[in-house]
Amino acid sequence: MAVVRDLRVLLRFRNFRRLLAVRLLSQGADGVYQVALAAHVVFSPERQASAAEIASAMAVLLLPYSLVGPFAGVFLDRWRRRQVLLYGSLLRALLASATALLLLSQVPDWLLYLSALCVTAVNRFVLAGLSASLPRVVDAERLVIANSLSPTAGTLAATAGGGIAFVVRILIADSDAAVLLVGAVLYLCAALMSLRMARELLGPEPELVRPRLAAALSGTARDLVAGVRHLGGPARREAAWALAAMTLMRFCYGALLVMVLMLCRYALTSTTDEGLALLGLAVGVSGAGFFAAAVITPWAAGLLGPGRWIAVCAAAAAVLEPALGLPFATAPLLVAAFVLGLTTQGAKIATDTIVQSSVEDGFRGRIFSVYDVLFNLAFVGAAGVAALMLPPDGRSVPLVVTVAVIYGSVAVAMARYERQ
Repeated sequence: MAVVRDLRVLLRFRNFRRLLAVRLLSQGADGVYQVALAAHVVFSPERQASAAEIASAMAVLLLPYSLVGPFAGVFLDRWRRRQVLLYGSLLRALLASATALLLLSQVPDWLLYLSALCVTAVNRFVLAGLSASLPRVVDAERLVIANSLSPTAGTLAATAGGGIAFVVRILIADSDAAVLLVGAVLYLCAALMSLRMARELLGPEPELVRPRLAAALSGTARDLVAGVRHLGGPARREAAWALAAMTLMRFCYGALLVMVLMLCRYALTSTTDEGLALLGLAVGVSGAGFFAAAVITPWAAGLLGPGRWIAVCAAAAAVLEPALGLPFATAPLLVAAFVLGLTTQGAKIATDTIVQSSVEDGFRGRIFSVYDVLFNLAFVGAAGVAALMLPPDGRSVPLVVTVAVIYGSVAVAMARYERQ
C-alpha cells in the first residue's frame, strides 16, 4: 500500500517521528477535550440540550481558529517554534484541568465556554507551529508526502481521542470532568515529547530580520486581502473553485453533524448513555471514512484529476446522503457517517493538492490561511442554520434535502468547470 510505504520512509527521519508524536498526542487530546465538552452540552442527564446550544458550543470550539489563525504565522516567525509547542501544550494542560474544576463547581455555562475559547485559541498556535515546522524535519523531496500524511494522522488521532473519551465516560467514570483530566494528561505528554527536540531545531533562524509586532499584524491583514486577489488570476481559477466547493461541503458536513448529535440524544436512543455510545460509534465510523479517503484519494485523484475527484465526492454524497439519512434509523446513519467521512476528507485532500500546485509559493501560506477561515466559518454557520431548521428530536427532512441539493450543486459546478 502506497500510504504505508510513504509513511515508513518518513519515519526514518528521527525528528519527523518526534514532531509527529507531538501532533498525535496534541490532536488526540483535542479529541478528548471536544468530546467532553460535547457530552456536557448534549448528553448531561440533567439538561435538555437544544440545537441552538450545540451551535453555540461549536462556535466556541471553532471561531478562535478563524479569528486567531491568520495571525498565528506572525508570532511563529518571531518565537521559537519548539517553545510554542512546549508552552502551548503546558498551557492547554492547565486550562483543561481548570475546565474540569469548573464542571465540578457547577459554574454558569458562559464561564465554561470562556475556558474552552482559551484552549482552542492556543490550539491554533500549536497546529500552525506543527505545520510550519515540517520543512525543518524532512527533506524537500518528501515534504509533499509529509504535508499529506501528517494532517491525516492528526485527524485520526483526534478521532481516536474522541474514542478514548467515550470509553472513559461510559466504562470508567461517568464524569465529564474525569474525561477532561485525561485530555490534560495527553496535553502534558505532548509538552514532554516536544522537549526531545532541540530548542533551535524548528526555527525560525535567529538572524532573520523581524518587523515590529504592530506592523506585522497590520501587514498580515493586507497580505490576506492580497491573497484573495491572487486567487482571481486565470491560472488560479481551479484553486478558487476548489476552495468554494470545499467550503460548501464543509457547511453540509457541519449541518449533518448537528443533526446526528440530536438524533443520538433524542430520537434513536432512550438514555443518555446509549446516546453517547451511539455517537461514539458514529464518530469512529466517520474516522474510518477519513482513513479510507487517505488511501483512495491518491489513486482516484491521479486517475481522474483532483478537480474531477471533488465532483465525484460531492455527487456520491448528494445521492447517498438522502438515501441513508431520510430513514432516520441507526444502521443507515452509521453507513452515512462513513460515506460523509470519506467524501469530505477526499475532497479536502484534493483541494489541498490543487492549492499547493496552482498557487504561487509567495502566496501559498496566505491562501491556506484564507482556506482555514472559510473552513471553520462554514462549519459554524452550518451549525447555526441547523439550529434554526431542526426540531427537538433532530428529525428534519428539509435539512437532509437541502444538504443533498448543495452537494449536487457542488458536483455539477465542479464537473462543468473541469469540462471547460
